[in-house]
Amino acid sequence: MRKDDCIFCKIANGEIPSKTLYEDDSFRIILDLGPAARGHALILPKEHAENLYELPEDTATAAFMLAKKMASRLKDRLRCDGLNVVQNNGEAAGQTVFHFHIHLIPRYQKDGQHIGWKPGKPSSEELEEIRAQIVD
Repeated sequence: MRKDDCIFCKIANGEIPSKTLYEDDSFRIILDLGPAARGHALILPKEHAENLYELPEDTATAAFMLAKKMASRLKDRLRCDGLNVVQNNGEAAGQTVFHFHIHLIPRYQKDGQHIGWKPGKPSSEELEEIRAQIVD
């Protein structure tokens, strides 16, 4: 299913031009127009799903396998020093376009980016409470 008012549906399906790195029947990989670093790419499924929770399992599997292949290509071709794979779900997590996508962000020494978080310090009891809530 495609969503008529979704910009990523339009880009993924070729209705809006992009700098395409790869395309097949299910996905398009493009260069991000607002890159965090040189070579920042987006993996876009051609079928609409708002986020990971709505994405069919087979599409999720294919998307992450494609991420692995493209990550290796970016490392080889751009000679980056590392790579972030980022996938946000929901506004609270930083998602701004509500069409599932994966960011592949090549990283270079001293590129000035700080993609990460401040580690928390939960107690053993807090960790156990969370574990029990998830598995029980």
